[in-house]
Amino acid sequence: MNRKKSRGAMKRWLSVWLIAAMMAAVAGCGGNSGGSAAEPASTGADSGNEGKGQGEQAPLDLTIMLPIFKTNYPKDDGPVVEEIEKRTNSNIHFEWVPNASYADKFNITLASGKLPHIIYVGDVKAPSFVSAAKSGAFWEVGPYLQHFPNLSGANPVIMENSSIEGKNYGIYRGRVLGRNGVAFRKDWLDNVGLEAPQTVDDFYNMLKAFKEQDPDQNGQDDTYGMVLVKWTGQWASGFDTIKLWFGAPNKWGIEDGKLVPEHEYPEYVEALKFMKKLYDEKLINSDFAVMDSAKWVDPIVNNKAGVIVDVVDVGARIDDKIHAALAKEGKDEPDRHYIDVIGGVKGADGQLRTLPTSGFSGILAIPKSSVKTEEELMRVLGFLDQLNEPEMQTLLNFGLEGVHYNLAGEFVEPIKDTVKLESEVEGLNQMLGFIPEDRAKKVKQTPLRIKQTEVQKANEEFIVTNPAEAFISTVYSQKGQQLDNIINDARIKFIVGQIDEAGLKSAFDVWKKTGGDDLVQEMNDLYSKVKQ
Repeated sequence: MNRKKSRGAMKRWLSVWLIAAMMAAVAGCGGNSGGSAAEPASTGADSGNEGKGQGEQAPLDLTIMLPIFKTNYPKDDGPVVEEIEKRTNSNIHFEWVPNASYADKFNITLASGKLPHIIYVGDVKAPSFVSAAKSGAFWEVGPYLQHFPNLSGANPVIMENSSIEGKNYGIYRGRVLGRNGVAFRKDWLDNVGLEAPQTVDDFYNMLKAFKEQDPDQNGQDDTYGMVLVKWTGQWASGFDTIKLWFGAPNKWGIEDGKLVPEHEYPEYVEALKFMKKLYDEKLINSDFAVMDSAKWVDPIVNNKAGVIVDVVDVGARIDDKIHAALAKEGKDEPDRHYIDVIGGVKGADGQLRTLPTSGFSGILAIPKSSVKTEEELMRVLGFLDQLNEPEMQTLLNFGLEGVHYNLAGEFVEPIKDTVKLESEVEGLNQMLGFIPEDRAKKVKQTPLRIKQTEVQKANEEFIVTNPAEAFISTVYSQKGQQLDNIINDARIKFIVGQIDEAGLKSAFDVWKKTGGDDLVQEMNDLYSKVKQ
């Protein structure tokens, strides 16, 4: 393939048929509701076979900024990237950003004005993005999706959840609603003679045993209970799952018909006391506040920690890595699972509460400064639409057949070379919206993967929703980052013992005076309108 990585101005690549299609789209397709399904596809990124006779389109130049969860990542000239380019008639340059620092990098990039053609937005409700979107910095893509065979199948509920005041400024990345839970070393649990935890006390006892009872049976005091990563105050911290076990709400609770921020609940403070206890007893890693999420699973794989509170499906990924590591040492037991998963544990009242996703994990936004016209927008959307074809989903998930995986019947069997997978495949699926659904080939449904699916489905019965999920606050758009930092800093300091409960409450008072009271008032004004 002739790769010409031009990063200059967007080429004049639109053929006559694309311009005609766009004119029809802008006109609203009036009076032609019975158009063929093939028509929208012609507006998307093609493989070089469409539009012949009117001149082939030049490859679409794309710069894409995405998070990466590993220290290694696919390069622009890697075999899978080249195959994506071949199939989509594109030239792609990736800007990979470590997930732990992605929010900071996103804000820096946004402020610079030098934006890629496609940029991942982790928090759609983040003040910086809301302000930029409402000021017209990003394309509102909702009205255009009807013209694409896959994107037109977007889930309306998820579209609403990922919107800003009813407008969609990017393509959502679909996720299972009941995805969050707990993964733990099943072999360690067996070694210390315990059963899967059912209650908070059971969970604590498991962590304590993993610290004190030599669960890996190497005769050394070198293990601990649970690994946490950089304390962001979002679901990835683990705390936002654990706090629910104590009865705290999900971001906002309702008392006497009014919205109340989660940190004003005594159950929230009880959850923090539990986290402090784990820290004081060295049952969690002391560097949790600065630990890079790219290394999150390493302590589990390397026999240092036994538990991770994350998405349920991290369990099988960890299990695969343990198998790969043992295989290199000639010690693997292929039919054995080293990891087990649960949705959570019951609180003191006997109730199970689980943290839901919003049905999506961030969006892929398209800046107007990089994609300047509707014609260009349609081709970028066409690229994203094509990625959701079943064979493309498989490519981005697993790589090339015969190189990165083999097929056993209908199932994918990834190779054992984790370095090759990380450097050529893993991370590319960050571009996938899974719209209308996940249609990629699947790995063999082992007992662990079957259980993961069952746990995720069961979790939906016990989810704790955020009653303010859809609200966009002007106060938060202006002061949200400052307000979040006050709470996040305070709870870190409380957990590590730099402040006591009085200091925690003092920080909550600072939050109120800094704009928290105004935020609560505004959110309740929005809530009262919904109730009417």
